Amino acid sequence: DKRNHIAGNCFDNKNHHGQLVHKYGPHYFRTNNVNILNYLNKFTEWIPGNYVVKSNFKNELYPFPINLETLEKFFNKKLTKKKAEELLNKKCKKIKNPKNSEEFVLSRVGEELYKAFYYGYTFKQWNQKPEDLAPSVCGRIPIRFNRQNDYVNDKYKVMPKLGFSEMFKAMISNPLINFSYNTDYERIRNNIKPKIATLYTGPIDAYFDFSMGKLPWRSLEFRWKTFSEEFRQPCVQINYPNKNRYTRTVEIKHVTKQKCPTTSISYEYPKENGPPYYPIPTEFSSNMYEKYKKLAFQETAKNNVFFAGRLAEYTYINTDQAIERGMSVYTEIINKIKIS
Repeated sequence: DKRNHIAGNCFDNKNHHGQLVHKYGPHYFRTNNVNILNYLNKFTEWIPGNYVVKSNFKNELYPFPINLETLEKFFNKKLTKKKAEELLNKKCKKIKNPKNSEEFVLSRVGEELYKAFYYGYTFKQWNQKPEDLAPSVCGRIPIRFNRQNDYVNDKYKVMPKLGFSEMFKAMISNPLINFSYNTDYERIRNNIKPKIATLYTGPIDAYFDFSMGKLPWRSLEFRWKTFSEEFRQPCVQINYPNKNRYTRTVEIKHVTKQKCPTTSISYEYPKENGPPYYPIPTEFSSNMYEKYKKLAFQETAKNNVFFAGRLAEYTYINTDQAIERGMSVYTEIINKIKIS
């Protein structure tokens, strides 16, 4: 790893106040795949994932993703599931095949909710107008016609009991595994002669010396504040779509269930330069990645170098999807070696 610790962006540790914090932003582990959960059971115990998010609109907090309570508070009327569906049907734009994130949201909730909860947050996060981003950017967020206030819909919502770093530490505590800190792959790639295969999880454009251009990424800056109180926020995350330069504040203590008299909150500021966090899903970046993907296919066929993960496949995936991808690429490697 290029950094001085394990676990990548999942890294968590205790700060100066003894609080277990997620250094690179919150990781809300969830999955519908019981096989992934069973695999990880070998390395960690779990606690329930209390993933509740609210959005700040005009200094009022609204449940997010949008649900019945959000709609009732926003439109100041009591709603049933049927009445809410009828309301949004009147508000939403009739767009059959949304071509971008703006059209996608407008076709689901209409202009008022779009401007209140989506437009500002998306623009800050990506420095791009939603009309210039793929529908998938906002398409990940559900719209609910019930009172469920969990951030995610997945069946299993849990958090490693001792933290992500301890889980990863257990995963690599095998005498057959050697782990190097502060090590850039580009520095050592010519000195490594793998007997079977290489699994590369770094930026794909860097692997090919940026021969097709530099893929665009959004980065983040985290600023921390500690408060002399048990909790500062009513939930783990508050979004700020239309005020402040930061996009969200996170008080991970709501999820880790730590008992201590102080609490720390991270403030997330999106920025252009810095460590890569989010691939920017535009037509330009998609076309460039497809060129790198062809090079990667050739490299796999010729030199048994396999590319997997958010950086290597230029994709936005959650933690469970990353683990699932790791398990599937292992099968790919085994099958290729057997055939050859």
